[in-house]
Amino acid sequence: MENFRQESDLLGRLNVPINAYYGVQTQRAIDNFKISGQLLSSYPEFIKGLAFVKKAAAKTNHELGLLEEDLYQKIAETCEELVSGQLHREFPIDMIQGGAGTSVNMNANEVIANRVLEKLGKEKGDYQFCSPNDHINLSQSTNDAYPTAIKMALLQMNETLVQKLEKIVEAFREKGKEFNDVIKMGRTQLQDAVPMTLGQEFEAFAATLEEDISKLNNNANLFVEVNMGATAIGTGINAPIGYAKLCAKNLAEITGYEIVSAPNLVEATPDTGSYVIYSSAMKRLAVKLSKICNDLRLLSSGPRAGLFEINLPPMQPGSSIMPGKVNPVIPEVVNQVCFKVIGNDLTVTFAAEAGQLQLNVMEPVLSHAIMENLHFLCNALDTLREKCIVGITANKEVCLNMVKHSIGIVTALNPYIGYKNSTEIAKESLQTGKSVYNLILEKGVLSQEKLDEILDPANMLKPHDM
Repeated sequence: MENFRQESDLLGRLNVPINAYYGVQTQRAIDNFKISGQLLSSYPEFIKGLAFVKKAAAKTNHELGLLEEDLYQKIAETCEELVSGQLHREFPIDMIQGGAGTSVNMNANEVIANRVLEKLGKEKGDYQFCSPNDHINLSQSTNDAYPTAIKMALLQMNETLVQKLEKIVEAFREKGKEFNDVIKMGRTQLQDAVPMTLGQEFEAFAATLEEDISKLNNNANLFVEVNMGATAIGTGINAPIGYAKLCAKNLAEITGYEIVSAPNLVEATPDTGSYVIYSSAMKRLAVKLSKICNDLRLLSSGPRAGLFEINLPPMQPGSSIMPGKVNPVIPEVVNQVCFKVIGNDLTVTFAAEAGQLQLNVMEPVLSHAIMENLHFLCNALDTLREKCIVGITANKEVCLNMVKHSIGIVTALNPYIGYKNSTEIAKESLQTGKSVYNLILEKGVLSQEKLDEILDPANMLKPHDM
């Protein structure tokens, strides 16, 4: 018992580690929810989001005459400590839990209260001087503080994701410039189509990912609308007049985000629409990213019995039985991350749909799914860029040789000899193994000079006058 202190709540007394800044309700959550193994402390942005909310609430309560100066200042100082990364180990509860986030809210309330008590020279748990409920949670409920903290976390995490995305877009764009003169065959339905450059292919990778930067930012902007002041269900019970808008104003000043109070707090309290649409933007990114990784694996397939148009950096031996085999492990792992993101989006959908009446109690799994996706995508983007994209090289001769021997270049002849004649040439080339070039000359369809002009791969890379 020397290593514990006792605290009490509605259910009775419970031992809490004597040096812990968290209290009885956090301890109950530790005991009750051993689910994912991913703790609140795994997501520092979430803890910072909670600190932002608690500081804004304290400032609002002070300005409205509900919190005296010294206590407000010490609460604000403690919140700043959390923002700076201190005491994060004091958030040991599982991200997935029952109770609609009450355990998370009380974890923050207890840590802040006990740190304030320490500043006051009091013992941890001596809540008559600073109470998790009466002071730190003043004018709040879990049902407004918790979702607002989630939104503050997601705004921070989106900024990081966008930065990672911008870097990989630039990496693909640089490869596009590097491979600008590498002629290769484009393919549709895994069949030869028409020539292009490897540079065009990589620039397309950059362009498709670049589109998602604005999508993510636009959807994340929905998180600036918060329901602080709603308290339990949106009616604002136990919050003073003017609290909602003033708290949103203070939160905006503290965070630097353009936070506004929701126009209808009863609607905003159970609403999870912003999470759904942001999750869908991450799913869109994951689908595109996975498609690109599929392409990279296919383009590098071989090296003797595949396309072998590009070389991916060799990262590790690929087989315990086949000597010399090297696998595309980086695109493979990113594919798997994308599958996880897509699956988590379905979790978000189910969790949002499961909300009933004036509250959505499934926000813990919903927020965990989104934050996990953000964490995974950030790591995956860095890994793909650093360990794969920047080290890709082109097999220029392989690409050019495929163009020279492809039947697909016959497409360029359509405007000159007609679709039917082009089809016959393609068919005969396929059956006999003769090149399209030689067949055209044998049949005297076009002069060699004209044929050379038409079938110059460089002339088939962009529109031109006929």
